[in-house]
Order: sequence, then C-alpha cells, then structure tokens
Amino acid sequence: MPELPEVETICRAIRPHVIGRTITGVQTCVPRLRHPLDQDALSNHLVGRRIHDIRRRGKYIILELDDGGALVIHLGMTGSFRICPPEEPLHRHDRLVWTLSDGQHWRFQDIRRFGMAVICHLAKPGAEPTILAHLGPEPLGVAFTADYLIAAFKTHTRPIKNALLDQRLVAGLGNIYVNEALFDARISPLRPSDTLTRAECERLIVAVKKVLSASLESGGTTISDFKSVDGSEGKFALHLNVYGRENLPCPRCGSSHTIRRLVQAGRASFHCPGCQR
Repeated sequence: MPELPEVETICRAIRPHVIGRTITGVQTCVPRLRHPLDQDALSNHLVGRRIHDIRRRGKYIILELDDGGALVIHLGMTGSFRICPPEEPLHRHDRLVWTLSDGQHWRFQDIRRFGMAVICHLAKPGAEPTILAHLGPEPLGVAFTADYLIAAFKTHTRPIKNALLDQRLVAGLGNIYVNEALFDARISPLRPSDTLTRAECERLIVAVKKVLSASLESGGTTISDFKSVDGSEGKFALHLNVYGRENLPCPRCGSSHTIRRLVQAGRASFHCPGCQR
C-alpha cells in the first residue's frame, strides 16, 4: 500500500498537470471501488469546477475545487495515476477518468479496487474534510513530538510497531517505514508502547522524520506495484536496512546478528534482536 512518501510523491508529480485546470468530464469504468462510484453524482459535483489544489493528508489525497467542494481519494493497495492523451486506449484496470480543460485525461488505475473517491465539502479553503477528522498528526509536522508520543502511549500496552501503524495516532505511516524507523531508533517492534522512555521517544521522532525525508528524496519505495505519475519507480528500496531482509546480516551489528522476521497483527515485522531492544 502506498504510504506517506509515495502519496506525497504522487501529489507533487500530478500537481503541475491539474492545478488551474477545469474538469470537463468524468467517466466511471466500474460501479464501485471501496465505495460506490456514482457517475451522475461525480459529474454533478466535478464537471465545470476548477481544480484549486491537490494535497495530501496521511495516506489520502484531497482534490480541492473552486466552489468549496472536494474529492477525497485513497489509492488503496495498488492505485496509481497517469496523465495521458484522450486517444490512448483505456487500460484494463482504469477505474475513473477525469477529462481536463487542456484536453488531457487524468486516469485512476486500481487493480484490486481497494481505492476510494468520495465527494465532500470543505468548511473553508484548505480545511480538512470531516471524513479525515480521525487522523492523527502528520509525522513530518510540528505536532509530532516526544511529548505527544509520551501522552499517546501512556494508556497503551500494545507493541510499539502496532501503535505506530494506527492512523489515529499518527497519519501516513505504514509497515515499511515503521520497520525502518524502529531499526534506526534501536527499538524492538515488540516493546510495549507504554515502556518507552522520553529518550527513546525522542530517538523515535528523529528516526521517523529521517526515514520519511530520505524516502521522499528517493521518490518513495517500490516493492511491487508503486509507480509515480510518469511511470517511474521509487528508489528508496535500495536503502532499506531491515524490511524484506530476513536472515541477512544486520547493517549495524554485522554478521554477529541477522535480521529476523515475525508477524504482528497480520503484518510482517523485520528487526535485529542484537541492537533493537
């Protein structure tokens, strides 16, 4: 599933193609994704509206329109965008097509149909849609601090790995980057959240921001399906320390310890038992 760096990379890539354009047509290619796709409702709300902004919140994309309306998009497990000329044949997995005022098509492809595109209204320009009010702070934002984590972890005994994947606690983190951040911070994914010290929380904050920033510079991480708007793959997979490296030597400990894999809440965790405590 695309995580924060991948979604941000896509927003940055598509922004020059859509900002200031007017939506002149909408085509739904399937009746539903995660939620139903209502052709008439989408056309009524989108056609004739100018795209004012496109931005990210957590793993969601907010398409803000000039009339106060918005479309909240989630890429699901395998979603991607592309900009193409209208004469290009529809691909098998194209699910939603916007025609823009410059004549180009903006197409949403989603192989597994776990994505979403939901119409909503914004209280004011730049506001957060109410359907995203449950999300926690952005991990690259000023509100994501050691004080925040200490307060949030105080009543949680669940493993730190599971806590960080909770989008109500922090928005945008996913399995790859939580594994990498915990390794960077030398914290075991098995540690109960409420046992982390202030020093460990401070290390974790630094590690999360470091890993996400590095991935953004590399255009995200491609493990299987992720591609940016131009078809390019994220290069951060070349810099992963633990994710997907089961039985390989720990980059920090060397051959004295190998990376272990375990499953937590149905997700694979990779860690070094030697240096992550």
